[in-house]
Amino acid sequence: MRAAILHAVGNDKLDIRDDVTLAPVGPTDVRVRIRATGVCHSDLSAMTGVLPQPVPLIPGHEGAGEVVEVGEHVSSVKPGDHVVISWRPACQECELCVGGQPYLCMKYVIESFSKGNFRLGGDDATVFGMAGCGTWAEEIIVPWQGAIKIDEDVSWEAAALIGCGITTGVGAAINTAKVRPGSTVVVIGCGGVGLSVIQGARVSGARTILAVDPLESKHALAKKVGATHAVTPEQVPEALSELTGGGGFDYGFEVVGKSATIQSAWQLTRAGGDVIVVGAGAMDDMVSISAFSLLFEGKNLLSSLYGEADVRHDFPYFAKLHKTGLLDLESMISARIRLADLNDAVAALRGGEVLRQIVIMN
Repeated sequence: MRAAILHAVGNDKLDIRDDVTLAPVGPTDVRVRIRATGVCHSDLSAMTGVLPQPVPLIPGHEGAGEVVEVGEHVSSVKPGDHVVISWRPACQECELCVGGQPYLCMKYVIESFSKGNFRLGGDDATVFGMAGCGTWAEEIIVPWQGAIKIDEDVSWEAAALIGCGITTGVGAAINTAKVRPGSTVVVIGCGGVGLSVIQGARVSGARTILAVDPLESKHALAKKVGATHAVTPEQVPEALSELTGGGGFDYGFEVVGKSATIQSAWQLTRAGGDVIVVGAGAMDDMVSISAFSLLFEGKNLLSSLYGEADVRHDFPYFAKLHKTGLLDLESMISARIRLADLNDAVAALRGGEVLRQIVIMN
């Protein structure tokens, strides 16, 4: 089958080839034929080493497809089912899972660094999948907890977006922040996840949603999906004064993954407000906030990993919001491409102008 392989961290080019095979399906595994997969900024972070991953690696973690084969102990899905891939499967047995935080379960994250389900060419060398997935391949094998059934009337492109960007962003607003109706929100970063945060804030009933992004080309779309205002970083002081009287926003979302923008979100959030970190940053990028501010400003600094989702509930729920018109997923797709176009897609991602490019598989 075809797949895109990163042979070494830092390589600019993917090796797109057609001699990749899969390991045998285990008793608790599911084999999925990928029908659509997104090109997410986290994929680029894996290629550059910001997000550590084993190599050789097949990137891709945001995908949807059709079940082809299941292990003998799998009862949650069957061949022919449409599924969304969860890049952070929950074992559903550990204290975190049972305690209501399945998005923090590490079982399969740890396993993904030692277990590669892909084989390369005639030498049968092991190739790993990003986050245990590797959706930039025509087929993948995941634990049964990583294949979540979804209604067949949801398009493959929409289902793929739900697999990461939508769940991460909408979940940050709904699950983590629990944005209240009538509140004020600022979102720093208007990529795919940032736009999803905006949509989540809109669905939650926020009255003011300020989108901040240095690229003015993204402002119109931010407004289309729910932002009431959109500015560049240079225009933020004026917007802060106009929209909040200088007091700050109830919720500040950082969707870039940089210490500087985390500090900006902190500064833009009112005393007693919530600052939510959604962007995936580097391990050595340290954030500095004074101990005085942490105590006396009464702000809550929150992280939102994978939208704090329980994907068994949230994937189908977000699909229903899409089908009823409350989530606009079509507008977030900037291009539909083929697997052979992935090197161009990664280059476009580096440029920053694109939102979500979706690979459509045959």
